[in-house]
Amino acid sequence: MHFLSPLLENYIAQNSESEPAVLQELTRETHLKVIQPRMITGHFQGRVLSMLSKLLAPKNILEIGTYTGYSAICLAEGLVEYGELHTIEVNEELKTMQRKYFEKSGFGEQIIQHCGDALEIIPKLEKSFDLVFIDAQKVQYDAYFEAAIKKTRTGGVILSDNVLWSGKVVEPLVPSDKATASLLAYNKKLKEDSRVETVLLPIRDGLTMSRVL
Repeated sequence: MHFLSPLLENYIAQNSESEPAVLQELTRETHLKVIQPRMITGHFQGRVLSMLSKLLAPKNILEIGTYTGYSAICLAEGLVEYGELHTIEVNEELKTMQRKYFEKSGFGEQIIQHCGDALEIIPKLEKSFDLVFIDAQKVQYDAYFEAAIKKTRTGGVILSDNVLWSGKVVEPLVPSDKATASLLAYNKKLKEDSRVETVLLPIRDGLTMSRVL
């Protein structure tokens, strides 16, 4: 399901902040070398993540799902001096490409890579996070959220990506579609969870902002 026409999407991008050259280069290499390149964050949503991070000026950021590193670089743009971004990716094969662009972006010293199961890694991080970005296995979103909220300070923000799931959340549910079922339950949970206040934004494939109370 396309929420906006390509013409309107192009207009939005053209009238938003320009995409940094390093991210244009990362996008090209991702499309050339990596399976499922459509998973990359992209220009407009990347500028949204950058703006949100700059508004929050976080000291510590947690990202669950690095992919090739696009969103990590966008989020790192808002870090305070000496701030850190901890990003977790299960696919070790992407680590070299991630590091290459982290260094090129100028945030190399502030971005710490972790490889493995996020649910095992997060409890071991001795940090209190100001900003969290969840963008990994959809069936695990609830578990990621529960692990992350324990590490998020009061007033911190947890972002959840792909919560509209190409519009499948408003279509008849296919019984075998575990990802959509998980997102439906997750979206309902965030709306009703008294620990956070939540707004779901129709940005790209859906981006939820949850502020920890």
